[in-house]
Amino acid sequence: MVVTFAPAGVTTEVKSVEMHHETLAEGVPGDNVGFNVKNVSVKEIRRGNVCGDTKNDPPKGAASFNAQVIILNHPGQISNGYSPVLDCHTAHIACRFDELLEKIDRRTGKKMEDNPKFVKSGDAAIVKMVPTKPMCVEAFTEYPPLDR
Repeated sequence: MVVTFAPAGVTTEVKSVEMHHETLAEGVPGDNVGFNVKNVSVKEIRRGNVCGDTKNDPPKGAASFNAQVIILNHPGQISNGYSPVLDCHTAHIACRFDELLEKIDRRTGKKMEDNPKFVKSGDAAIVKMVPTKPMCVEAFTEYPPLDR
């Protein structure tokens, strides 16, 4: 199988799939497996990279994405330009609040206000975020298991 690592853009072939140092023909859901790839240096793959099938919806880096956020405990107000560090799977990347799109009810998800000027502790919002470094994220509608 040929795989691509994003956002690094490295494409390579899988040599073997292993579980507990024993070679497997394939991994199935629930298996905790490792895999060996051909001709790729350790320096080319970094924490937070996502691996996927090159021929079937390969992973790609995102220039921006919309996120549903809940402000749990923050002093003062948060507005456009705020850049928290997001922990997305194993990646830790600062992402800028580029645009506050809408304030929503944190329990129901219903829209309360379009283009709010700020959000504060206890608020929930849909925010357009721009990562400061290349980052791979997928839409919840397409990949629900990757939602956190």
